[in-house]
Amino acid sequence: MNIFLRLHRFSTRFDHQLQAWGTTGFGLVLRIFVAWQFLKSGIVKVSNWDGTLSLFREEYSVPLIPPEIAAVMGAGGELVFSTLLILGLFSRPVALGLFAVNVMAVISYPQLLTLECPAAINDHFYWGICLLVLIVIGPGKIALDQWLKTLTISPLIK
Repeated sequence: MNIFLRLHRFSTRFDHQLQAWGTTGFGLVLRIFVAWQFLKSGIVKVSNWDGTLSLFREEYSVPLIPPEIAAVMGAGGELVFSTLLILGLFSRPVALGLFAVNVMAVISYPQLLTLECPAAINDHFYWGICLLVLIVIGPGKIALDQWLKTLTISPLIK
């Protein structure tokens, strides 16, 4: 039994450091990866605004919102939320906002579920999972949120 306990202690020896810095590195990579997916989409929407409006009028069926407003909200959400997520600013609410954008994309384009290529819908599932992980673990130490947190803790700010 003694050897078992020593092996266990040895195997968990670096857990604290791995948790502290592993989640920081993982959070940064995950933030950049998932934000980049949405940022690219927002850039495409803005670069061809007439095409974007046409898609929102004819292809996408966003419930309860006029197509023009839905296009502005979609492109704006993708651009603003993605930028904030990369910076690590308001990370959890922004990840939740991008999660909502992702869900709305799937709802408003039901053809995703019927396409012969499952990669189209799978991408949305992967992005959703990544965003949920960020909501749970937070942005990590390499984020403006962390820097602002240290400012508010500082005794200089009252």
